[in-house]
Amino acid sequence: MFTGIVEETGTLRSLSRGQKSCVIHIQCSTVLEDTKIGDSIAVNGICLTVTGMESGGFTADVMNETLSRSSLGQTSPGDPVNLERAMAANGRFGGHIVSGHIDGTGVIRDIRSDDNAVWYTVEAPPEILRYVVEKGSIAIDGISLTVARVDDRSFQVSVIPHTRAVTALSSRRVGSPVNLENDIVGKYVEKLMQPAPPEDSKSSPITMEFLAQYGF
Repeated sequence: MFTGIVEETGTLRSLSRGQKSCVIHIQCSTVLEDTKIGDSIAVNGICLTVTGMESGGFTADVMNETLSRSSLGQTSPGDPVNLERAMAANGRFGGHIVSGHIDGTGVIRDIRSDDNAVWYTVEAPPEILRYVVEKGSIAIDGISLTVARVDDRSFQVSVIPHTRAVTALSSRRVGSPVNLENDIVGKYVEKLMQPAPPEDSKSSPITMEFLAQYGF
């Protein structure tokens, strides 16, 4: 689990493609501290397992499912990437619950300065927007951000100078794809509110006859 508070901006050193998968090599320093092979690191919000380590970087395998759901396949060597290690049990929870499992991608449609802040308008598909609520949380390339406005085609976030300066968001331009992860709470609530399948109700010991037998 992650918090969406980016620890470091690394650099994609290489991306070696297989038939449907790839191996990425990330150049970094901070996130290597106390990290070992098998640990999880979020790369632009994507939870990846460290498969190799060396001085100045790490490697990770990326499967086809991850490439198809994220913007990772569109990155090139030299691109900056947001990095965050999995949250330590004794750490502060500064952002929101981020699983590192990307729901889909959006596209930046507008970037506008507003005094000391910068507004980003992100166009997203309906299956993403259904879980986006004003003043709720969303992870953009692994950055925990608060939704300021939302409509039926896009949503907006207002970013402070610090967040923009210490993340790869500063390199994003109009037209750039971004990874999106909805707040997981909304998805769980929706699932729990769905009626149980008919076969479940048939197997339940609580029936109309049972209730009548016991005076209900």
